[in-house]
Amino acid sequence: MVDDPLTPYGNKPMVTPIVNAVNYEYTSFEILRQIVDGEIDGYTYHRDDNPTCRAVEKNLAQLEHANDSVICTTGMAACTMSFLTYLSAGDQLIIFHDTYGANYKVSLLLEKFGVNVTWLDARDSKHVADAINDNTRMIFCETPSNPLVKVLDIQWLRRQADRAGAMLVVDNTFATPCHQLPLELGADLVVHSATKALGGHNDLMAGAICCATREQYDALWFTRQAIGATLDPQSASRLERGLKTLELREAKMAVNAMAIAEFLHDHPLATRVLYPGLPSDPGHEIAQRQMFDGFGGVLAFDVGQSQEEAKRFIEALQLIYHAVSLGCTETLVCIPVLTTMLYLPEERRTSFGVRPNTVRLSAGIEPTEDLIEDLKQALDKL
Repeated sequence: MVDDPLTPYGNKPMVTPIVNAVNYEYTSFEILRQIVDGEIDGYTYHRDDNPTCRAVEKNLAQLEHANDSVICTTGMAACTMSFLTYLSAGDQLIIFHDTYGANYKVSLLLEKFGVNVTWLDARDSKHVADAINDNTRMIFCETPSNPLVKVLDIQWLRRQADRAGAMLVVDNTFATPCHQLPLELGADLVVHSATKALGGHNDLMAGAICCATREQYDALWFTRQAIGATLDPQSASRLERGLKTLELREAKMAVNAMAIAEFLHDHPLATRVLYPGLPSDPGHEIAQRQMFDGFGGVLAFDVGQSQEEAKRFIEALQLIYHAVSLGCTETLVCIPVLTTMLYLPEERRTSFGVRPNTVRLSAGIEPTEDLIEDLKQALDKL
């Protein structure tokens, strides 16, 4: 047995070493052949693979109950890689308005290359059955969705996809594998913006695709290698660190989000509160079936009757941060039509339920009572 040069004494570091190497020396032509043929997990060039990244991929695959996973530079890179790998000119993609706004930009590129893109409202997901055609090749959804945390029935979508032999891709960024396992519910692929809860500390950008089969891993690896979206090892190392505390952070975030949703539900100035954990939420029944150990850390609500009131509310917050992104240790709020939905044409921003005074909140891990008090004092100032 050849000693591992990273651990020459047989002991193992508690943290995966950060390997910055761009290229690797081949010890023999036979080793090169085995690497190229995929017989061993070897390395030739960073755009192909990296040992730090590979360790994180295996960890994430285990969390999502996947065969394997591919990590890449951003969440949008993960989404785009899924589209590029499996869609061709003439294919139909069914996607929902209720996804991160940058997907709209990607859809324009897909249409440019002949992909037919059909947009639906996640609240009316039953329309999927009417939208499916012989050329439907993929259904792509977020559940819970961004920003109105709408819940889609993954098992029902699986049955619809099967009618056309289509793939089902689920963005699990909001729920994380701590609250939902889409592959076990019938999804073919699970994508993540690992920038969010998987990393959890506002200090890295990364994306991930978790695969049900080895064939899917191979196809997605080919796309990543071809377009050069391989993650850098420093970000991979920070992602590995984030995964170590993911379960603890997600548990606290879900507790905080539920408490905040209940508080806002009873407050006269929160005119609409959307969170799957509330019995009054339209997606509560489905969420109870397909989610576990809580309902995630993100919720949405309307403040008062105008955007001006929503702005005043946010400006009055003292503990909670006004910032985009989500899933981090700090509690964050933003007005989606002014931030995350700027990618959408103005006429589309409010077409599926988002309002000018809608606020998205991502619960952090602060003491619950402190967050409630901050929300209360800010609302009282209105």
